[in-house]
Amino acid sequence: MDTEKRIAKDLLDIQAVFLRPNEPFTWASGIKSPIYCDNRLTLSNVRVRREVEAALAEIIREHYPECEAVMGTSTAGIAHAALVAEILGLPMGYVRSSAKDHGRTNQIEGKCDPGCKVVVVEDLISTAGSCLDVVQVLKEAGAEVLGIASIFTYGMKKGLDRLAAAQVKNVSASNLDVLVDVAAEIGYIQSSDRQRLLQFRDNPSDESWMQKK
Repeated sequence: MDTEKRIAKDLLDIQAVFLRPNEPFTWASGIKSPIYCDNRLTLSNVRVRREVEAALAEIIREHYPECEAVMGTSTAGIAHAALVAEILGLPMGYVRSSAKDHGRTNQIEGKCDPGCKVVVVEDLISTAGSCLDVVQVLKEAGAEVLGIASIFTYGMKKGLDRLAAAQVKNVSASNLDVLVDVAAEIGYIQSSDRQRLLQFRDNPSDESWMQKK
């Protein structure tokens, strides 16, 4: 089993990802979603945690071989960045969602010298807004951001468009296309639900995916 499928199955096995096309979740925005993802749960399962961190480390070795430091997103990416940095023997830091209002008012925690070649570690990419904010903070500090290594991506058009516009590369350990295929193979969802899930991914605001074909 290749890495993308193995990670997808891991996420389903530990219920880090739920697929409920017939009983959708409701996002804060009011959008109905057939998928819910909480990759923080990967930290609580030793076997899955090891596989996830090994996959992220391999992404950095293969796609960002010049990486000099790993930077996590706050807060979900911090633990993963620390574990991956340990595997790779690299410095690690993280970027706060906003600067502290006391002390040195840092937004970047850890050393990040101008010109340092960094990779951002993120747990989940949907519309890519939060990780691109982190990239911008690092660039403004003078870092050379090589790209993003993430555990899972929905592959939403909005996210892909944002990454492309910002000219930021992302490589994920797994993605929604692979996950729904694995879910159908193991009987977690019906094969007929696959297209509905991908239809949601392509346009979350269009609720026509909720209608069974």
